[in-house]
Amino acid sequence: MSDRVPEVLFLCVHNAGRSQMAAALLSELAHGRVVVHTAGSEPADHLNPAVVEALAELGLDISTRVPTALTSEMAATADVIVTMGCGDACPVFPGKRYLDWELRDPAGLPLDEVRAIRDEIAGRVAELYEDLTGAT
Repeated sequence: MSDRVPEVLFLCVHNAGRSQMAAALLSELAHGRVVVHTAGSEPADHLNPAVVEALAELGLDISTRVPTALTSEMAATADVIVTMGCGDACPVFPGKRYLDWELRDPAGLPLDEVRAIRDEIAGRVAELYEDLTGAT
């Protein structure tokens, strides 16, 4: 059995909502058993405030995070790349395992709708974590 810790890259266009939620949720769930990265192909200037608030309700503080630009180094180390609404805006890196999560973009949505997206992401993150680690 390998001691290597799996790496996941959550990728969306602006890195201000969905990918940030997924990264925070997986980091919290994994407690270091998975290395988590998040980036955007065209990062925004700041996080979506409703996303920050929706995660704060779960005790997760991402208020100091800043959207990050995707680098080829991030993709090179990732075992799994999870795209979220990128379409053609997210590049493809050969030889990587891809998951495409079709999720509503939380930009401009009220908090109750962002909560629903957060909860859907949480369910998918739990499934991914179990798949990567065998943990339940």
